[in-house]
Formats: sequence, structure tokens, C-alpha cells
Amino acid sequence: MTAPTGFTGEDQPDASIFNQCIRCGFCLPTCPTYLETFTETSGPRGRISLIKSVAEERIDLLSAGFVEQMEQCLDCRACEAVCPSGVRYGQLVETARTQIQKAREPDLTPAARRMRALLLGTLFRRLDVLRGLASLVRFAQRTHLTALAGAFGLGEAAKLAPRIDDRFFVPRDQRYPAEKPAGVAFLHAGCVAQVAFARVHEASVRLLVRAGLSVVVPSDQGCCGAIAVHAGDMPLGRDLAKRNIAAFERSGADVYVVNAAGCGSALKEYGELFAHDPQWAERARKFSQRVRDITEVLDAMDLAPPKRGIVVDVTYQEPCHLAHAQRVTAAPRRLLAKIPGLRLLEMSESSVCCGSAGIYNLTQPAMAARLQRRKIENVARTGATIVATANPGCALQVSAGLRAAGSDVRVAHVVELLDEAYGTG
Repeated sequence: MTAPTGFTGEDQPDASIFNQCIRCGFCLPTCPTYLETFTETSGPRGRISLIKSVAEERIDLLSAGFVEQMEQCLDCRACEAVCPSGVRYGQLVETARTQIQKAREPDLTPAARRMRALLLGTLFRRLDVLRGLASLVRFAQRTHLTALAGAFGLGEAAKLAPRIDDRFFVPRDQRYPAEKPAGVAFLHAGCVAQVAFARVHEASVRLLVRAGLSVVVPSDQGCCGAIAVHAGDMPLGRDLAKRNIAAFERSGADVYVVNAAGCGSALKEYGELFAHDPQWAERARKFSQRVRDITEVLDAMDLAPPKRGIVVDVTYQEPCHLAHAQRVTAAPRRLLAKIPGLRLLEMSESSVCCGSAGIYNLTQPAMAARLQRRKIENVARTGATIVATANPGCALQVSAGLRAAGSDVRVAHVVELLDEAYGTG
């Protein structure tokens, strides 16, 4: 009988982290997949036990059960926020996925290698290619060719695809000056956000300038690398990260501002991503110290409340990587509270993942759909007519769920609502 294969080489789950787990179970009620299955191995405690078993070569790295649980995890980090031992669970699951992908590599077909290289290595490294693809998708959406997607096995992907904006927000070394600038903010343009959420970037620029910050949008920035890291390609994630670190250093900006919670979490963790790289560790650490979510920045600035206001009932969907990874929960609510006439109706399980989680809704559609339905039911119970959020992935997932339920509830970024209240949106 062949002995089980454990972790090898670089990017292994850190034993000092998984040995911190005291198996208390506080994480279980916060874990979305555990809430859906009530299965021990579908919760953080069970997955940590599996990771430890592979490290000790008691089970095989590519055993079906281990691979299934590493892939089923949303990496939402809800468990980290409640863990009394401070277990950095994200590091464990991300390195475990990297180990799985590395072990699978020799057995991939040439076609599978090309597809992975295209999706991760090309689209997120070459944003001009991504914008070109987005233009084709926009044409298909305008001409209703997306109705044919089901014939090619892409029906679910078409339902989840973002509505491509009429205009893109392409970083072109723009500078937006504030009247009396208190500092300079570097705006992270991201990848998919450039083509599907241009309006959020535009609102972000207007609000930052209103708050007294000049804004720069350098063209040499790029994808944050979060999707690559979550997909088990940490080397690619580091390559993408280096571009953003260098771009920020060259920009001379004081703060790196992000309006996408998933990106912000990844950017704030560059220090950990490069912890063992002597050439980049210090640069990454200093970079991450300057990263802030836009709601953090606007909440900290002397931003006068809007005079116009919006009379509307709003509920807030907390993005996992803002609430759990970045621990930013009060700032978005305080910004919404600034808007005259807006009534904030708290949602049950607001911080439970909606099932988006990067590309999780494409790779794990069944579980993603269950979590999406759970979220839409909680939205409906509030009676709100707008769902506010602070992450593009959440916006796409919740919007798709509302459409499927026949609801006309609108989904908007916090900064969009604030910008509208000022009358500039």
C-alpha cells in the first residue's frame, strides 16, 4: 500500500498555526458551509483537523475528502473573527489549496493547463485582454446573444456575469485634485471592477475629493491577486502583488484606497504573502500598512453630511472580507447614517457569506446557490428596497439572487448611495 503523500516544498500550512486550534467549536456557528450541512468536516475545526492529518501523513494530500473540503470552504474568514486562540485560518486553507494544485499539475491535460493559464495567468495579468473580453460580453448582452449561453453549457455563468458598463474605468495616470488637499489617495482600480463597476470608482473619486484628498489612478497598477491566491496559485498572486507595491511606491500617494472588500483584504495581507521573501518582505509590510477600505477613509475624514438626502429603507450586506478579515463593520453603517431620510434596517445574518467568494459561485455552484437563497430570504424579511454592500462580488451574487426571486430590490455600493445623497451621482 502506498504511503500517504503530505505537504512538500514552499507554501505549506504552518504547523504553528493549525496547532493553535483548541477545538472549542466557537467557529462552527459562524461558518456558512457548516450552517448548511451541520457536518464536522464542513466547518473550520474539522478542516483544520484534516490539514493536520495531511501534514502528519495520516491521510493523502489528494484524497477525495480532503480536496473536497478545501474546495468547499469559502475562505470567508468568519471563523477568524471569533477564534479565541487567534488561528489564522486563511493562511491554512490558501496554502493547502496551493499544495493541492501543485500536486495536481503533472496530471493536468494540456487543455486544462491552457484554460487555467488563460483564466488566471492571462486575464488577471493582462487587463487589456480582460477589457477586450468584457467588450465582447457587453456586445452579447446588448444583442441578447447571452440567451444562447445555455447551449454551450454556460447558462449559469451567464446568469452571474456582471452587466458590463457602457464605459470602463481604465487607470490612465489621472489625477483628481482636491481644493485644499489634506493628502493624496491612490485609488485601486482592480480588474473586473474596471468594466462592471465604473460608476463605483467614479463615485469613490468624487467622495474622496469632497473629503479633501487628491486622487491618483496610476496606469501601472493591476489585479490584487486575491483570486489567484484563493485558487491555489500563490506564486501568481505574488507576481500580481509586486506590480501594485511598485506602483504605489512610485505614485508618492499617502494612502492606498480600495472600494472592493475582497481586494482590500488581499492587499492588506501582502506582508504575510511575502513574509519569507527577503527582497520583498519589508516593502510588502510597509505597503500593507497604508491600505485602507474607502469606508474607513471617508469615515475618518471630516465629511459634512449631505443636505439632499434619500428617503429610503436600506439593509446592509456585510462583505466577509471587510467584516471578518479587515474587521471593518461600523464605518459603512456610520456613512449610511449620514444620509438624511435613509433608514437602516439590520438584516439577520448580515455577515454570513452570500456565496460569491471570488469565483466560488462558478466552482461550487450548488453550495453557492444555497447560501445565495439564504441571503435573499434574509433580505426579503427586512422589507428594504435597497441592499447596500461594499464589495463587487457580493453585489453580483445578491443581484442575481434577487432577479431569480423576481424581486426589484436594488443593490448598491455604500459610496454610490452617499454620492447620490450629495447630488453628484
